[in-house]
Amino acid sequence: MNCIPRSALYLLSSGLLLLGGLTACETTKRGFPEMSTPTTDTEEMRRKREVVSKQVAEVAEGKIRYVIPREQLSAAFTREFGDGTAIDKTVIRKVQETPKDKAVYYIVGMGLRNGMYRAMALPLQTSTDNSLYLPSNSARYIITGVGCTFCFFNFEKNEIVGTTCEENTGGSRCDLRVESNNTFFVRK
Repeated sequence: MNCIPRSALYLLSSGLLLLGGLTACETTKRGFPEMSTPTTDTEEMRRKREVVSKQVAEVAEGKIRYVIPREQLSAAFTREFGDGTAIDKTVIRKVQETPKDKAVYYIVGMGLRNGMYRAMALPLQTSTDNSLYLPSNSARYIITGVGCTFCFFNFEKNEIVGTTCEENTGGSRCDLRVESNNTFFVRK
């Protein structure tokens, strides 16, 4: 009579139990839904995220003509800072490293907060008819002077890359911070 040795039966039954145990294990990942969940965005939230552009000025015969009064631009800069900075001067500056480069325009607001120099620059978009627009997705370049009465933006290839303090005294500096997007023109 042919019999299977007990050790072989033991191995076979152990293997079947192990195989049965493995198939019972859960193999799905938790925390990653297989289907996307419906968005809870309201129409108002979507509109706020849309890029909005507003004409600020136009370039005619090499001169900049403001479409929005400078007083209104100063108030918008003060609101954009939102920390008590009082902007008293706004300018639009053309930046062009070489005559062959395309000119880039920046709108700049300058003022003071607690006696310290502050400035903010936002790049403008130029249309084919030489109108200058400020889109809501433009970055904000913010300068805070520490012991410095006036700070300059430094440019490389028509982009802001740093700052310089007007006077070169010990301990004086200009701190640059870059923020994405802006709320310069509040949607109504």
